[in-house]
Amino acid sequence: MSTTDAKAPRFTGYEKFVVAMLAFLQFTIIIDFMILSPLGAFVMPALGITPQQFGIVVSAYALAAGVTSFVAAGFADKFDRKRLLLFFYSGFMVGTLLCGLAESFAILLVARVITGMFAGVIGATVMAIATDLFPMEKRGRVMGMIQTAFAASQVLGLPAGLYLTNHWTWHAPFLTIVVIGLGVGAVIALNMKPVDAHLKLHTESNAFRHLWATIAEPRHFLAFGVVGLLATGGYMLLPFGADFTLNNFKISAGDLPKIYLVTGLCMIFVGPLAGRAADKFGKFPVFMFGTLLSIVMVIFYTHLGETPLLGVIAINLLLFIGIFSRIVPSQALMSAVPEPAKRGAFNAVCGSLQQISGGVCAALAGAIVTRAPDGRLEHYPTVGYVVAAAAVFTLFFMYKISRQVPDKKA
Repeated sequence: MSTTDAKAPRFTGYEKFVVAMLAFLQFTIIIDFMILSPLGAFVMPALGITPQQFGIVVSAYALAAGVTSFVAAGFADKFDRKRLLLFFYSGFMVGTLLCGLAESFAILLVARVITGMFAGVIGATVMAIATDLFPMEKRGRVMGMIQTAFAASQVLGLPAGLYLTNHWTWHAPFLTIVVIGLGVGAVIALNMKPVDAHLKLHTESNAFRHLWATIAEPRHFLAFGVVGLLATGGYMLLPFGADFTLNNFKISAGDLPKIYLVTGLCMIFVGPLAGRAADKFGKFPVFMFGTLLSIVMVIFYTHLGETPLLGVIAINLLLFIGIFSRIVPSQALMSAVPEPAKRGAFNAVCGSLQQISGGVCAALAGAIVTRAPDGRLEHYPTVGYVVAAAAVFTLFFMYKISRQVPDKKA
């Protein structure tokens, strides 16, 4: 790892446009995925469905995304990435439109499956485009900007979705995403240049052999392991975050939005800062800082009892600083692992692994956590220990990757 002493290279006007479009695409995908859960209180009575049926609807999205990402991996490097992006984004818009028009459990379930099928490949394509178009010395900042989509969805997307639902119906947020998404899709179609340099490289013509070559490539094994382990924290801790805050921290339901709002606002700035730090000081040193901070905060967080509101906000901020300081540099560093001719397939396989690992981790956390008679969550510290242990293994894997892929590599 070497520290970049020279001033960080500037982005051109076109590069800024591409980063903005990629970040917005990520925002629409994340908000479409996240918005359904808080709308459950409106959707279930409106459609007359049970909590079990609603759970099936929510999980269908992730399952469809994971399966489709894996199936599409063999074809991901066979086309101009811009055209591939527009094709799957169009399918994503169709699925979202069906969500906005759904009037029954069956239609909503089909709509979520369609949306997940197309959304899963979009994320992989976005990562491949970012890797193709930006050299390593800019990639940390690019990944930092793209990751702000998660924070923006908390600050802008969820409150806006609930506002639209309260003033109209639960269909309104999905229809709004479609209207905005169509405009952005048109801008990309008219202004983004083709991303097809990888097509000039020699690659396996058979899609299934291309997929197998990507999976069986030894230098990819560590990266696949990192992807699976990185999903541990989010999928084991976050599903119980609100419950733990209400029943263990003893924070009122009225104060819960304040925590998410402040955290989201701060993370909008932390993402780009983590990217700048990764480009300046090196991807692995920033990842190591984020991992050590995350381990400390996860153990501390999961052992706390009743805590004042300001204390909870401060803990959440430190925890998410650690999380973003891991995600941003890890994505930037792993983007240099696959050769250009396999980037699409590599990212698609990673996306599939993330979804599958997330489902397994969520189920594992659900098997560990129990509820006490007074409403508190019990055995949550055990979840914290599992997440911390996974973080240690991830740090070791990332160290090995950093030795294989120097920061200077474009």
